[in-house]
Amino acid sequence: MSEKYVRTEVSGSTATVTIDRQAKLNALNPRVVAELDAAFGRLRDDGRVRAVILTGAGDKAFVAGADIGVLAEMGTLTGTEVSRSGQEVLRRIERFPRPVIAAVGGYALGGGCELALACHLRVASERARFGLPEVGLGIIPGYGGTVRLARLVGLGRAVEMIVTGDMIGADKAAETGLANMVVPHAELMDRARALAARIARNAPVAVEMALASAYGAVESTMDHALEFEASLFGLLASTDDMREGMAAFLEKRKANFEGS
Repeated sequence: MSEKYVRTEVSGSTATVTIDRQAKLNALNPRVVAELDAAFGRLRDDGRVRAVILTGAGDKAFVAGADIGVLAEMGTLTGTEVSRSGQEVLRRIERFPRPVIAAVGGYALGGGCELALACHLRVASERARFGLPEVGLGIIPGYGGTVRLARLVGLGRAVEMIVTGDMIGADKAAETGLANMVVPHAELMDRARALAARIARNAPVAVEMALASAYGAVESTMDHALEFEASLFGLLASTDDMREGMAAFLEKRKANFEGS
């Protein structure tokens, strides 16, 4: 598939995925969702990449929801398919083995908010606005928003956002834990790249397994989560990166991790 709405750039160890459908405020439609899936599929196999930044083109929106013209044509069967297909793509982004950072510089509404929630970290500019306004259209979030928001900010705050459909600003998003940090709008991409660089300094296999352990814990019991963490800890003890990291610390030098 030739990319029309999604472009990917790799610089050093960081990939930047940009949704560029500015005439529609980067709104999601089946083509955009498919292009996102394809872009992340390619990046999964790119050994250079240690972190991904996902953003929206222009100054107005990260992603201002889904394409209402498409949603308006749904029936029961097609609605279920739209939801499931979107959930599957966002789930693959959530399960991406390297950290995915959403750089949110404007509206992240509906499916856009759900897309940001599927990322591992969210950097918001002071202009960012988050919301799940679907109930005002007679539907509910269908790409995992009711699930992920509750797990991220707590049930009470999530229910308030979902049943009112109200938007919240960047500062409120940071206060609730929806955003990891708020930065000046002009510095959004630089700050996201700096965060990606901080991640890339660490052992890539350890970062991947840390993500797997943290997300596995959310979906498991305490006993199973601890068992899984211990097994990953043991696997890391056999890696070259572990030996390099320990040696570098003892020798008071910078580690040179190769991802093995």
